[in-house]
Amino acid sequence: MTEPAPSEKKTDGEEPQPTLLEQMGGVSGLIYSSVPVIVFVLANSFFGLTAAIWTSIGSAVAIAVLRLVRKEPLQPAISGFFGVAIAAFIAYRTGSAKGFFLFGIYASLIYCGIFVLSVVVRWPIAGVVWNMLNGTGQAWRRDKPSRYGYDIATLAMAAIFAARFVVQRWLYQEDYTGWLAFAKIAMGYPLYALGLLVVVWAVRRSDKRLKAMAEEEPAPETDAEVEARLREKYAQTPEA
Repeated sequence: MTEPAPSEKKTDGEEPQPTLLEQMGGVSGLIYSSVPVIVFVLANSFFGLTAAIWTSIGSAVAIAVLRLVRKEPLQPAISGFFGVAIAAFIAYRTGSAKGFFLFGIYASLIYCGIFVLSVVVRWPIAGVVWNMLNGTGQAWRRDKPSRYGYDIATLAMAAIFAARFVVQRWLYQEDYTGWLAFAKIAMGYPLYALGLLVVVWAVRRSDKRLKAMAEEEPAPETDAEVEARLREKYAQTPEA
């Protein structure tokens, strides 16, 4: 029997961590997220708003079912379904196709504010979320360079959300529904991936610093070493 290749072996019984692309749903997730938007715009152009609303919701449901059948991660599909459902409801209430994009526009503004606020209060979201998911504790907050790196990563994500809001809000005001759909797709996962590159830089920078600091710290004494040191210290009583 041959042994598996070294790259296939698991160390210490740990499961391999998913990549950033896998966490976003993989390549299929990037494609699936665009389908309801494209379906909505096309259906609205040919059949009107009502048909566009129902076909976009139907496409989101179909994607969720397809993922379930193929045993793919459901979280991106479920999140996408609720996002489409809310967008469709707003379009129905406003009676306008461009209302389909209103939720995403103002969600970007809210996210931008939250990310900036997290930096102001010295709990940058990029660092909080990453270290919480990986269970690495709060050592990164005690190291100023590490925290500053996560500040930069968090502000980079805030800038992305701000850009989404500014561009898509302008398109909304100008009634460019088709361009709104294009902007939503182009400024979605592709732009988000660029922000994640900054997050990865901050993570690697922080991990490298914390590892170096840990190596410089003296190893803690064992119980036996403590006992031996105390015995040596009090072995002889001082002379009167």
